[in-house]
Amino acid sequence: MGAGAGTPNPVVTTSLTLRPCLWDGAMRAVLGAAALWQRPSHGAPYLRRPEPVGYTSYMALDIAAVQAALREEGLDAWLLYDFQGSNPVARSVAGLSSGGKMTTRRWFYMVPAVGEPLGLVHAIEPHTLDGLPGDKRIYARWEELQAGLTSLLASARHVAMEYSAAGAIPYLGRVDAGTIENIRSRGVEIVSSGDLVQRFGACWDEAAVESHREASRRLYSIKDRAFGAIGQRVAAGTPTTEYQIQQLMAEWFRSEGMITDSPPVVAVNANSGDPHYLPGPERSASIAKNDLVLLDLWGKMDRPGAVYADITWVGFTGAAIPADQAGAFDAIARARDAAVDLVQKSVRGGAELRGWQVDREARGVLEQAGYAAHVLHRTGHSLGETVHGNGVHLDDYETHDERRVLPGSGFTIEPGLYFKTFGVRTEINMFIGNGSAMVTGPVQQAIVPLA
Repeated sequence: MGAGAGTPNPVVTTSLTLRPCLWDGAMRAVLGAAALWQRPSHGAPYLRRPEPVGYTSYMALDIAAVQAALREEGLDAWLLYDFQGSNPVARSVAGLSSGGKMTTRRWFYMVPAVGEPLGLVHAIEPHTLDGLPGDKRIYARWEELQAGLTSLLASARHVAMEYSAAGAIPYLGRVDAGTIENIRSRGVEIVSSGDLVQRFGACWDEAAVESHREASRRLYSIKDRAFGAIGQRVAAGTPTTEYQIQQLMAEWFRSEGMITDSPPVVAVNANSGDPHYLPGPERSASIAKNDLVLLDLWGKMDRPGAVYADITWVGFTGAAIPADQAGAFDAIARARDAAVDLVQKSVRGGAELRGWQVDREARGVLEQAGYAAHVLHRTGHSLGETVHGNGVHLDDYETHDERRVLPGSGFTIEPGLYFKTFGVRTEINMFIGNGSAMVTGPVQQAIVPLA
């Protein structure tokens, strides 16, 4: 049974010239190596494959573009740092990925606003940054590391790092406190690299956009098939559980050539009131007549550089949808639409927009409707080669995300309300082009009747 409550929205075009989000296709291939997924033969959920920390020998980072961005932001340099994979953002931006030699020692790589980049690497791993331009200085003893840092930072006073003041955005806070203290001891002011990370590690090129559109189409098809299967089984009186529907969907993922980091959420009644509920063989409720069913599914195409799509829909296995469920869904739909409207108006008008502002706009609708106590999470998250990407989140609830909503970025809008007996969420995806912001799939307007 098709989900008849969906209304098609405009989708993204494939003619893109994205600024200020600056992205190189080679970068996306590098970032893809950070999310390697394997499909087990026994049909269980997809699992992450262990990944060694190593390096590659080609450069993914557009140094000239980074330097232009630094000058635009009034910064002296971007200082990348990693120790044994502690900073996956720095590793990705620097072009490090699986394979080759292990990176077991601390390394630094500084891109100044003007001049040649400089690296600092350990003597037993001198080739760690060979794929990046500029001189590489070698250290072995800790005293040499400290002297090297002093020399590296001699002309820098305002430096960007993967840092978030007061831990406000933990997705960015990748550099440990001791290293921050060490840098600051040289009279250096450290600011967040958040918008730099977006510009050079979270923007979609044409191939990424098309992969998202393809993944989105297939997710909607799987959602329709799942709702259809639920409706048919309930109508026939066939015993059905959340886990059985989830496993059907997981098989459809495989047949559609999609991968994901988790099987879909299939949540009935009270289970749908738990935002991160997942059924399993030993934890699964039955689906029967007059049940509310929430489906949350996310995935990407099984190819390098593909980015995720992520959607949530709600159905009801009866003809008369309860008033409390219908009212809650109406509120989240209005909240979602308010967020979409704000994003689209801001982008069309060229106005600066930050993640926290979109969250506040959506949540204001829910609070005004009397549902403040039933909000448990932010309005949306960045999408990328991992389902929670490195771009701006729409968040003034769990964090205060001051990052800008930039052209070339993709994200979810997914307000939800959660009660003891049920929960509702509507989740769509948006992509920001030049002067336009587009929803990339159908939008649910009401709970879908499945019987």
